[in-house]
Amino acid sequence: MATTTPPPGGTSAEPIELSTGETVSLPLVTEATVYGAVFSASYAGVSELLPEGLVPVRATPRRAAVTVLSVEYHRVGDDAVEPYDEVSVQFPAVPAGERAWPYASVFTHGVTEGYVWYLPVTGESATALGVDFWGYPKVVGDITHDDHVAGRRTTLAVDGEGVLTLDVGKPPTLDLSLEGASYTVKDGQLLRERLTLDGRMGLWPHTERVSLELGTHERAQRLRALDLGSRALARSYLDGEFVIGPGQRVELA
Repeated sequence: MATTTPPPGGTSAEPIELSTGETVSLPLVTEATVYGAVFSASYAGVSELLPEGLVPVRATPRRAAVTVLSVEYHRVGDDAVEPYDEVSVQFPAVPAGERAWPYASVFTHGVTEGYVWYLPVTGESATALGVDFWGYPKVVGDITHDDHVAGRRTTLAVDGEGVLTLDVGKPPTLDLSLEGASYTVKDGQLLRERLTLDGRMGLWPHTERVSLELGTHERAQRLRALDLGSRALARSYLDGEFVIGPGQRVELA
């Protein structure tokens, strides 16, 4: 069973300077609007992309899952970093040895717990914020959000090459507070970051109100190789506060 331990220096909210010069504190408090969708994928394919110590959450007894999130940050920390846009591609996963039930775990872990595999953002400071603290795989990309009457359409390109276009219909929402975790690798060490979400949220299963188009970028090709299901397992929405804690080392058994 994996355990987590604080990184050197503890988890205090002492200000930390980014490589781009801004100073922020952890836990990082943000405000954001997030649309997302969960798709089924090849279990073997997802397993190969996970770092040692993590196993995929099973969407079915033989399939894993991929979550794509379209994020618009309205406030980041104490406004030290300008608001930015983001697209997250992550694999719902848990530490090896931790139980995760097929079907049900997609809805308990699908959008709140997983390994972040690709994280394009719109700005150098936003990139440094993720890389310097947690080792998030951030790169600068071109992200366009088109909020329409039914939801949001997001287009992502990196280095001038199309990665994906995601269109998600907004599900019914209610006021909720949830906890979760993201996993990253920094300096060869698997880290777990505690997440808390508080605001208007919605999750709707087995939906046709989602479309995902993959481009020609290398990351798109790797996603295509995962044999993504043609219909989303779920669509999600958050409008509220999103807090990211310091990374804690995951000690493997």
